[in-house]
Amino acid sequence: MSNPYVITEPTCISFSGGRTSAYMLYQILQAHSGTLPDDAIVCFANTGKEEESTLKFVHDCSVNWGVHIHWIEYQSNEIPKERFKVVTYETASRNGEPFVQLINQGESPYLPNPVSRICTAKLKIRPIHHYLKSLGFDHNENMDWVGIRADEMRRAAKMARERTPLVSAGVTKEMVGNFWKEQSFDLGLPNMNGVTMHGNCDLCFLKPAHQILSLIKEKPERAIWWIKMEEDASKSKKTYGDGDRFRKDRPSYQQMYDYAKSQIDMFDQDEEGISCFCGD
Repeated sequence: MSNPYVITEPTCISFSGGRTSAYMLYQILQAHSGTLPDDAIVCFANTGKEEESTLKFVHDCSVNWGVHIHWIEYQSNEIPKERFKVVTYETASRNGEPFVQLINQGESPYLPNPVSRICTAKLKIRPIHHYLKSLGFDHNENMDWVGIRADEMRRAAKMARERTPLVSAGVTKEMVGNFWKEQSFDLGLPNMNGVTMHGNCDLCFLKPAHQILSLIKEKPERAIWWIKMEEDASKSKKTYGDGDRFRKDRPSYQQMYDYAKSQIDMFDQDEEGISCFCGD
């Protein structure tokens, strides 16, 4: 059986900043004697709403494993191919600036939602694609390698098998968890049965409502940015349809903030999050 971590063509390794994608990167490095081949590149797309622990973890992986991770952010620009900028761990946005630019790029604020998940494509996939093109990298965005495990078959079913080496290797969340227990550094976010509920955008609308409420209770200031985005969109006279809310099928972020302060929990504990490109 061939090694699923061996790169044989120009490849972008999409690093979400979570334990699973970091595990994938480590295995790829091991398959190439610790050094990426010349036709491989690692990219992390920062939205500005990741936890500080995530940003530090990306930086730590780069330092500890001696691999260059390219930090990319979306920036609003009339020219599509220039809708990115290169940043570093030190200069990366930490207050949702790329996300705000995306929301305000049109004539009126329009918030992403489960039906129109523009944040995934425009904050992550396309900025990386434009960046690689600017380098002259022979790249097809449909060949990005993503950190999806073998126990995430619902997500894996949507991806070509050559893009998901962890699926081919039969990697599970238990394997990833055991790996990080043996390392000298780790992502500074709780691992709950293989799930990092703090991961990706801190209060992402794709997370289950009870999870968002729990995160607000833990750190109420997390809700401030999300509340402001919904308030600004609601005040805009040009916003239409569902564009003034991240989700219409649940309370607003302001209401969930109020629930959290009142210690009210009325959400289904068994609700599943909506899968996303962001990964773990």
